[in-house]
Amino acid sequence: MALLSAIRRWHFRQDVPVREIGRRTGLSRNTFHKYLRADAVEPKFEVPDRPSKLDPFAEKLAGWLRQEAVKSRKQKRTAKRLHADLVALGYDGSYGRVAAFVRRWKADRQHEEQTSGRGTFVPLVFHGYASNKGAAGFDLDHRAAGER
Repeated sequence: MALLSAIRRWHFRQDVPVREIGRRTGLSRNTFHKYLRADAVEPKFEVPDRPSKLDPFAEKLAGWLRQEAVKSRKQKRTAKRLHADLVALGYDGSYGRVAAFVRRWKADRQHEEQTSGRGTFVPLVFHGYASNKGAAGFDLDHRAAGER
């Protein structure tokens, strides 16, 4: 983390006073004193694994999304419609969790398609010319005086 390295550099190398570091960073002195005392280079924030209200319905929703993936754009159900269908099955969570699940599912599916054999993306990059000269050797940026 760049902020922690800046705090360490100011404190240990440049001998910047603690109050000045606080003014520069906007952090409490206690916060960066803790960072300076710790041997860790960056703070570790452990987020506990919490169950979601969507977990019991995740497999059902993933199945629906697999079915919807083969349909045309006009025939697909929206995330709002999927949320309404889940509510009919007993889901009492928010629409935001369903929408986040759908976004993550679509991103994972797109990543799988790109990394599998058929859908691999190959960039077309040409490294042949260092300047803006075309294949014939003339400058492509050269324009006549009246042209735009």
